[in-house]
Amino acid sequence: MSTDSIHVPDVTQGMTSRMRWAVVDCWSLVWRQLLYYRQQPTIILWQLGFPIVSVLLFVYVFGSAMDIGGGADYKDFAMPGMFAMTMAFGFMNTAYAMVIDKEKGVTDRFRSMPIARSAVVTGRGVGDVLGAAIDLAVLAVIALFVGWRSDGGVLGTLLAFVLLLWLRFALIWIGVYLGLMVPTQEQAGNLFAVAFPFGMLSSVFTPPSLMPDWLGFIAMWNPVSSTANATRDLFGNPVPLGDSWIEQNAMMMAVVWPIIITAIFLPLAVRKYQRLSK
Repeated sequence: MSTDSIHVPDVTQGMTSRMRWAVVDCWSLVWRQLLYYRQQPTIILWQLGFPIVSVLLFVYVFGSAMDIGGGADYKDFAMPGMFAMTMAFGFMNTAYAMVIDKEKGVTDRFRSMPIARSAVVTGRGVGDVLGAAIDLAVLAVIALFVGWRSDGGVLGTLLAFVLLLWLRFALIWIGVYLGLMVPTQEQAGNLFAVAFPFGMLSSVFTPPSLMPDWLGFIAMWNPVSSTANATRDLFGNPVPLGDSWIEQNAMMMAVVWPIIITAIFLPLAVRKYQRLSK
């Protein structure tokens, strides 16, 4: 038999086709989520409720009594922290949405359709990043209204918002994983007990150097703190850093922390979805 008669399958072409369909399926689910935002615009205000109240509380009620040292305006210190906290709390919304789809049978319907297995997870991730960008834009307008300004120039300001969305992108996979783990909407509401300390035990409202040593250590190594401090620097806002390595390298860790989180939880989320019982 001559070698010309032997058919060798084009593995590269097959992989390219699967990747193309995975992207198409992902975008279809992203579009579904965007349509949901258009039909339910109040969900954006609901998600921003706690950050908006926090802005009003800490800027107008506690702001005059807060002293972070160096004569810095507390408002300029707090607003980048508010942005980071909003991105951190967002994984609860992801988890809750996953639980609702699971309870209503939408997830099972997706699993029975001839779509890429990863599309449900990646579609949720991309859609939530777009939703987070809308949340961030609304919160930035509110920040400008209360007197916050970015002195970091156009490039620095854009990079700061990219870092904030980068953190949100990483935490989405925690939300997807938890949403697939939690069986009911009632239990999903308990995730606030996880999100609250994760967002609050950080440099969002207070520099870790002003905290007790043990609490300051936790706050320093919180990924939210690295993002908050890095964005303060990019915005040209006050960054009262300590002498610890993690604080001095906030910009680098604002990039590295989300990579670590994504590397751990993205595979876990995809695997959990693939193993869901029918």
